[in-house]
This record gives sequence, C-alpha cells and structure tokens, in this order.
Amino acid sequence: MATATATPSAKSTVSLSPESAPPSPLEKQELRYCLYARKSSEDDERQALSIDSQIKEMTTMAKRDGIDIVEIRRESHSAKASSGRPVYNQLLSDIREGEFNAILTWAPDRLSRNAGDLGTLVDLMDQGLLHEIRTHGQTFTNNPNEKFLLMILCSQAKLENDHRGINIKRGMKTRAEMGYRPTMTPLGYLTERDMAARRSHVVVDPIRGPRIKEMFELVAYKGFSGRKIYEWMKEIDFTTRKGNVVTLSMIYRMLRNDFYLSRYEYPKGSGKWIKGDHEPLIDKQLFDEVQRLLDATPKKPWGTKDFAFTRLMTCGACSAGVTAEEKHKILKDGSIKRYVYYRCTHTKDIDCSEPSIREDRLIEQMLDIIEDVTLESKAINKKLEEELERYQKFTSGVLGQTEEEKKKPRVDKRKYAKYLLTEGTTEEKRELLACLKSKLILKDGKISLSKKDK
Repeated sequence: MATATATPSAKSTVSLSPESAPPSPLEKQELRYCLYARKSSEDDERQALSIDSQIKEMTTMAKRDGIDIVEIRRESHSAKASSGRPVYNQLLSDIREGEFNAILTWAPDRLSRNAGDLGTLVDLMDQGLLHEIRTHGQTFTNNPNEKFLLMILCSQAKLENDHRGINIKRGMKTRAEMGYRPTMTPLGYLTERDMAARRSHVVVDPIRGPRIKEMFELVAYKGFSGRKIYEWMKEIDFTTRKGNVVTLSMIYRMLRNDFYLSRYEYPKGSGKWIKGDHEPLIDKQLFDEVQRLLDATPKKPWGTKDFAFTRLMTCGACSAGVTAEEKHKILKDGSIKRYVYYRCTHTKDIDCSEPSIREDRLIEQMLDIIEDVTLESKAINKKLEEELERYQKFTSGVLGQTEEEKKKPRVDKRKYAKYLLTEGTTEEKRELLACLKSKLILKDGKISLSKKDK
C-alpha cells in the first residue's frame, strides 16, 4: 500500500514525454502578427520619421526572433480618445474575424492611451481571440500577471495624457497673463521667434498691417460696407498668409477684433480683458467709430419675410440657392407698389452675374412650363379632394344647394396647379412646388427644368 501512494517526489518523476504532452493553446494555433505603427500628429511634417522608425525597428526584431508578420498597418491619429482611429478599429475588427491573433507594436501606448481601447484589448485576450501583444521590450499573453502589467502601462500613458492637458492649459493661461494670446495672431501681425529670449514676439506685419489699418479708416471715414471692403481687398490683391482670398465673414470678424487695440479677452467669453504685449494697429477712437457704424446698420431678423419660391430653385450659373428680396416703389398717386425679386444667394460665388427676376414674370414662366412638369399625383389629388370637400360644405351649408346641384365638378389637375400659382397663398404655392419631380433652374433670367429631369 505504501508503494502505491502518490508522493510529491513520485509525482514529479512521473511525467509525460514531449511527444505525449498535450500541446499548449499557442502551439495549437500559429500566431499571425499584424505590425501596428502609430504617430499622434496628423500633420505629415510633424513626427515625419516616427512611423518609419517604428516599422524598421520592429521588422528587424521580427527577423531576429523568427516572427511572421502577416501585414503592416500605419496610422496618424491620437490615441487619447476612444474609438477615434479608423485603422486601429479595423485591426480590432479583423482580430474578431480571426484574420490576426497577435499584435506587434513598438510600445503599449501605441495601442491605447484611454480606458475604452484598453478594455477592448483585454476583452479580446479574455475571449481567446488575441493571443499575444509583443512590444520592443515586453510580451503580453493571456496571463493574469501580464494582462495586469499591460493595463498598468496603458493606464500610465493615459495619466500622462491627462497631466499634459492640465499642464498645457496652465501654460496657456500663464502666457496669456504675460500679454501673449496663446492662439494664432490675426491678419496684420506676425509671430517672430527670439532665440535669445527663448520665446516668440508678436510684431506688426509690414505688408498687411497698414492695409488692415486702412480698412478700418475706409469704414469709419468713408462709410465702406463689408462687401465694399471685400471688393477693395480684391482690387489691391490682399490675401491671407497662405495666399487665400479674405472672405466677407473674415472681414467682419477683423472689424470686431479687439486684438488690434493691443488687448484681448481670455478665456473667450470670461469678461477678463488682458493688455497685450504687442503694438496696437489702430487707436481706440477709430475702433469705437467702426463699432458704432456696424451696430447702427439695421439688421433684419432672420426669416421675417416669407417668399413663396425661395429654397425651391438653384442658380444655373454657380449652383447656389435662390433667395428673394422685397422692394417698394411710390407711385404718382401716393400709393406704394410692392415688387419681389428672386436672385442668386451668392454663397458659392460672390461675383455671380446671374440677373434677378421679378416674381410676376417668374410665375408667367412657371405657367408656361407647368405642362411639361411631372406632378406627384397623390399629393395633388389629396389637395384637390380637400378643396372640393370645402366647396361642398360651402354649397350645402351657405347656399343650401341640393345633392343634385352640388355634384362634384370635374377639375383638371394642371388647371388647378395654375390657379394655385397665381391665386394661392404662399403655403399653397410651396406645397404645389414640393410636388414637382423636376428641379427648377434659374439661368439668364429664365426658369427651366434640370436636364436630367426633362
């Protein structure tokens, strides 16, 4: 009996030979590696050698250790936010599909700097879909201790990111309080790097600065509007630092910018104004006069006018939308005549030469082409039914007609459509034109159907 009892020493001597030992999970399935290289910046000029150096080092290590790399994937995205990297997300999807079961990368922080992506990696390991993550100095498998170490290293990368964000904000605040606004300088100024002082200085742009000052003077003393300033800038060939044309919205933002007074608000909207450490481009009297003129310009509330045919046509010259404006003319008898003109919105081409068209002439053209327009039968029929039902209630309730007298009249859809165009309300005209299957184009002062719908 004593000889039959298993002892620790006997158990250690009774072992399976290598030929009879069961294979480990990694031996059962060959590892298929995907080399993943990432840099944080999306700017090609920044960290330009980062990805190439990662790939070079990891491929050298793979040859040394006999690792089979199935595919190399590279990406230029920050790993700070979860699920924000398309290449990385596709890699995780391919691991779930069984295309890869191992990852080769330079360091754990190349894979994750946030809790969401880290949890996904560990979950893939727990499911047995991701067998190994190999970096330049470490290997992580589906082992509790190794997964714990992986989580610590990725969590440390997240902590560094969080601290970096706090430090950057603190530095920006300190810089702002010193008189240097921590954002790009507006047109009219340049940033110069002083190597001796180890910091940058904001100086007046010798080319654009005088032009910006002249712009303020033209508005204050000659009453130039924003559009007139836009035309003036085109005439003098004034461009941004990148050579782009200055847009109308940029002009208005510059006219409202306190930075030209050598002051700025930081943070924006805080009400805390800081004296800038740069030369003012204009004086406060000139700036205040410009603000007074801008504030005195009457602003029409958006959407106060309701026109029947806006947002239903496009400009044939530049493909922008078509808007409308109302004008009034005082006649000899003292009465006022109202006119509505439809024109291009100029949102795509401010110099679009498409002429405007008066609403009555527009309706005349629509009446001419209504025969060629395909109408949505259900919508028109429904509207006809509503009108006829209203007509019957009127004839029976007000006129007292009999059933025979108030029989439904037969109404032609196209004639009814023409009636709505001329006599209908704005809402009815919109409902009618919403039934059109063809697109209306305003070209050379004439309305036509789009070629594809003819």
